[in-house]
Amino acid sequence: MNDNEAPIIVGLDIGTTKIAAIAGRKNEHGKLEILGFGRASSNGVEHGLVLNIDQSMKAILSALENCAKSNPDLEISEVYVGIAGHHIKSLQNRDHIVRHEPELEIQRFEIDQLISNQRKIFIPAGDQIIDVIPQDYYVDSNQNVKDPVGYNGVIVGANFHIITGDRNAIRNINRAVERSELKTKDLVLQPLASASAVMSEHDLEAGVAILDIGGGTSDLAVFSEGILKHTAVIPFGGGNITDDIKKGLGVLQSQAEAMKIQFGSALPDQAKANAFITIPGLRGMPTREISVKNLAAIINARMSEILDFVSYQLKQVGMDHHELNGGIILTGGGSQLKHLIQLTEYITGLNARVGLPNEHLAANHIDELKKPMYSTCIGLILKGYNDFENKHKEFNTTFAKVNVPVKLTKKMKAQDVPQPEPVSNPSPVPVKEPRRGIWDNFKNGLIDIFKEDTDQILR
Repeated sequence: MNDNEAPIIVGLDIGTTKIAAIAGRKNEHGKLEILGFGRASSNGVEHGLVLNIDQSMKAILSALENCAKSNPDLEISEVYVGIAGHHIKSLQNRDHIVRHEPELEIQRFEIDQLISNQRKIFIPAGDQIIDVIPQDYYVDSNQNVKDPVGYNGVIVGANFHIITGDRNAIRNINRAVERSELKTKDLVLQPLASASAVMSEHDLEAGVAILDIGGGTSDLAVFSEGILKHTAVIPFGGGNITDDIKKGLGVLQSQAEAMKIQFGSALPDQAKANAFITIPGLRGMPTREISVKNLAAIINARMSEILDFVSYQLKQVGMDHHELNGGIILTGGGSQLKHLIQLTEYITGLNARVGLPNEHLAANHIDELKKPMYSTCIGLILKGYNDFENKHKEFNTTFAKVNVPVKLTKKMKAQDVPQPEPVSNPSPVPVKEPRRGIWDNFKNGLIDIFKEDTDQILR
């Protein structure tokens, strides 16, 4: 694929805590080159819902402005937008069509018509269909057909997973995007976008559950036998944990967030009983000491509730250990919480790991872009390329040549080469994946991106 053939696709993640905009293009090796990256604090969004259109619009514009700073040559007009929130629902439907010319092989347009017909089914008033996802096809008596194009038969049908959302919630997202002078290319369910960024073909075959822990919601997508089996939205996320810390310990929101990131743990047993966090008092009040163990207990209570929801959802659709050999993949900003893997394995009984979008990124991108909090954005770009490669939508491929900006790449140094993990403070609970330096890399990535702005402020 040459540069003049590959479109630039932009993913826009409108989250409860952050707005992220990432522009990418596939290179000749099929890897994503990030051409622009910007983020901003989110306003007007609660639990994945755009409630204040004006505030959300300003936050989107701020993210786009930061994206423009990373690459002034980039022009953004169309975006793939992630959608989440507790209003999201899903239903199963089975349907078929009787072919007019059964003596001929099944053509792609007939499958497109079958899928299009699903958008006419009855759904509750006030809801709108977001996506129609075929699970498996059948042709006459042949079941479990992956792709019926080229088959002969009189009847072709499929089982469908249909995702719906509140019409007003969808309208608010579109309005916020349009008032930012952008066009929504497509709305994509966030857990599906995240799944495409962190899941491999082996995971899809083995069976896996993707848990995207965002700021306002935690989104679940379950795959088995190469098929999307179930989606669900859990109305709690990292923001709820921060609120719990704020109320439980009587601290400010910013202090609660900082303590969660720097000292938080999902397992109280792993926190030192004699360790304390000192925070400044308000308006001349004396400093306070917060127990690290109490902090972990608050985090554990909310994370256990989220994971109990996951276990319940898996039982509802009959997904046991034999169906999910790939276990649970944790992604999203909340997945970086210390000891979360161990807690997930304890509550669900499934193997767990943190999913990163590294596999799809070209080499030498800064570490910030490889964090799980950007899985949704990377997945939105991949969704756009899936549409492009399967000719689902029209794309503009006549644009000026845009290079990967220097500030989004890093030079390979000796310290970038992976080193053996040092052994320190062995834990009674085995750690399956090293997570050393996650927050160090997070801070270093931000310093690299915004270094010029900081220098200007210091001057």
